[in-house]
Amino acid sequence: MKSIFNRSKGLVSVALLAAAMVSCSEDKMDQVNKDVNHTLDVPSKFILADVLTAAAFSNQGGDFSTYMSTYVEHEVGISNQLYSAEMRQGEPSSASTFNNVWGNIYSNLKNARIIVSKCSEGGNQEGNTTTKGIGEVMSALLAGMITDAFGDTPYTEAALPTLNNGMPQYLNPVLDKQADIYADIMATLDRAIEDLPQGDITEVGNYDLLYKGNTELWTKFAYGLKARYTMHQINRSADVKADLEKVLDYLSKSFTSADEQAAYAQYDATNLNPLFDFQWSRDYLAASQSLAEKLMERNDPRMRRVFFTPDWVQVSGADDKALLLAPNGDPEPTQSYYNTSVFTFAQTAPTLLLSYHEVLFLKAEALVRLNRQEEAEPVLKEAVAAAIANLEKSVTAALKSVNVANYGGLKETTKAITTDEAATYFEQNVKPLFQAHPLKEVMVQKYLAFYGASGEATECYNDIRRMKGANESFVVLKNANKFPLRLPYGGSDVAANPNVEAAYGDGQYVYSEPVWWAGGSR
Repeated sequence: MKSIFNRSKGLVSVALLAAAMVSCSEDKMDQVNKDVNHTLDVPSKFILADVLTAAAFSNQGGDFSTYMSTYVEHEVGISNQLYSAEMRQGEPSSASTFNNVWGNIYSNLKNARIIVSKCSEGGNQEGNTTTKGIGEVMSALLAGMITDAFGDTPYTEAALPTLNNGMPQYLNPVLDKQADIYADIMATLDRAIEDLPQGDITEVGNYDLLYKGNTELWTKFAYGLKARYTMHQINRSADVKADLEKVLDYLSKSFTSADEQAAYAQYDATNLNPLFDFQWSRDYLAASQSLAEKLMERNDPRMRRVFFTPDWVQVSGADDKALLLAPNGDPEPTQSYYNTSVFTFAQTAPTLLLSYHEVLFLKAEALVRLNRQEEAEPVLKEAVAAAIANLEKSVTAALKSVNVANYGGLKETTKAITTDEAATYFEQNVKPLFQAHPLKEVMVQKYLAFYGASGEATECYNDIRRMKGANESFVVLKNANKFPLRLPYGGSDVAANPNVEAAYGDGQYVYSEPVWWAGGSR
């Protein structure tokens, strides 16, 4: 008779054999679902190139800037969804309006955070501290874009590196308060400024599509962003004078010329400027009457450079019989009827993530708010000159567009605005207005400077809302339809995340609730 011990031993052996067979089977099954053709781990510098490209083309310069250009009346929507946006017919209150950019910008923030994680202590690229700093600057910039657009929004539980099984760390991330997101943005920029000079083991080189790894310029970019975001919060400041002094201090460490600005200049005959790409394929935008009136009020030389007829002939100025501008809020929904902006033809104009002229306008604004007008005047003069120079670069990009040339090209009828002419314009037209109403003229000139192909309508929209929050009616908008005070959350998360769904409601809050820094509660 066999002992119970031997019988148990036999059972254990069978169990071990079965377990081995199951383990073998599971290992084989695991291999079936593996993608062996695509790497799951790449160097941070490769990710950085994608982050910069998406930030410029898809985030700042994409749907955000296109729609915001109609909200701030740089352009007029005359067809399809842009006409709906112009008339506020389901746009932008619909959760579908910004769903594409909602998903894209969160994905891009996640990639920027992956760069930071990889290059941090314990990461597989520890020691690439400069690259970590670059990732931190971009994380801060993208976080700013997100919360400026949406207010309270998923942040600490969103856009995080996925778990080993590919699942997100939080399926239904909560919404963070905008004030808290801003605090983290500023802290992130501080970490970047500390990390950037420390060097890399493996340099990013040409994968850094902005500065080729130049730590000094990245640091100037970070300080410029600190100034921008401090000014965004000025209406919430407990000590306005101290914060304005901080803005000036940050700006003293930022760009000193247009050569240093954060310009994504990678567009060519096939990689298209996003405004050009949109208008060339859809023709949904027309020239803004509201904007033109502001130019004409100042006898601004830009008036002769920025509008073209449907036959692609440059309108020579306010007296040109070919001038036909679209009325804001009440255009005919007809394509190839009104004049169009030259910027919609600027095929290779760079996207400016932070421009030199923005830095100067921030400085001029801070000085004026501190009642230091005499110091502000030469700064404003330089800002206007820099803005006009940037405009002329975009006009040149339009006139030299390869795609447009294939269909006959644009016909230029006026001469470029020279440096001397820009200086004369300031002395004769801008200076008297500045002396009468300093802050108003600073903000109007900044508004005009942001009109273009460089994606700066995104920041212009922030300025308009910031002024509304302070009851400053310096820039008068003519569209009688409701002004959108914020953007709606993306439809994908409205449908999938109960936290976002509850915050979205019926979407009409976009017309009634400012974001926190503009005086709202969320």
